[in-house]
Amino acid sequence: MKRLLPLLLILPLAGFRPAPMPPPVYDGGPVRMALVDRDRGTELRSYPAGGQRWVAGERGHRYAVRLYNDSPRRVLVVLSVDGVNAISGEDADPLQTGYVLNPGQRADITGWRKSQDEVAQFVFSSPSGSYASRTGRPDNIGVVGVAVFEEARRWRPDPILRRGLPLPAPAAEASADASASSSRIEGYASKSQAPALGTGHGAREQSSVRDTDFERASRSPAQVLQLRYDSARNLRARGILVDSPSRLPREPQAFPNRYVPDPPAR
Repeated sequence: MKRLLPLLLILPLAGFRPAPMPPPVYDGGPVRMALVDRDRGTELRSYPAGGQRWVAGERGHRYAVRLYNDSPRRVLVVLSVDGVNAISGEDADPLQTGYVLNPGQRADITGWRKSQDEVAQFVFSSPSGSYASRTGRPDNIGVVGVAVFEEARRWRPDPILRRGLPLPAPAAEASADASASSSRIEGYASKSQAPALGTGHGAREQSSVRDTDFERASRSPAQVLQLRYDSARNLRARGILVDSPSRLPREPQAFPNRYVPDPPAR
């Protein structure tokens, strides 16, 4: 019996026109990932420590997972938040459903997918208030990871949407690679410092996607990325020097004032 992939979701890209397909030119993998504090409107700076990247979140703030597809090809990104697949709610595994990004696309994933038109916002919460804890899975709180797959065929725009195509026949070492990738996403728990933050199941908001097909080039991911997050206080306790939000450099703005100011007094 042929195994079908779960339904895959593609994020809309207004006015997108396919470009010619040159050889890949990206370094370190096709996708970059960042966390965005939506209440501050800024990408959270990441700090290296212990072979990992850390970001400081703030309890009660909404956040998004920002993905950049730097490659000239479509990619499938399986998103894990606190060890949970952000689309299906299953314990995360690289071979599950994910988001398809077009060449050069940037996308913000803002919450747990509830339908093709709605998500529940990602919110920095207490560990006990996180979605993972509330569903009995507290072991992997404090980590966001992606498993990235390249496409097996050249992509051409196709208005016909189909279910996923069969996976290539599994190979023993490829399956082992996939299992290792899964453990890198999930098996991170630190014994030295209890996390102060988790990701809650916030308010509903509109976020539209559609189904598409995507044939993976292999059963093992081409790239696995992971960002760990915690409170600024806990990061400092780990010896990570964290800038406070007030000290972060202000980004230049082309139009810094919205309205006409009063003229100077005579």
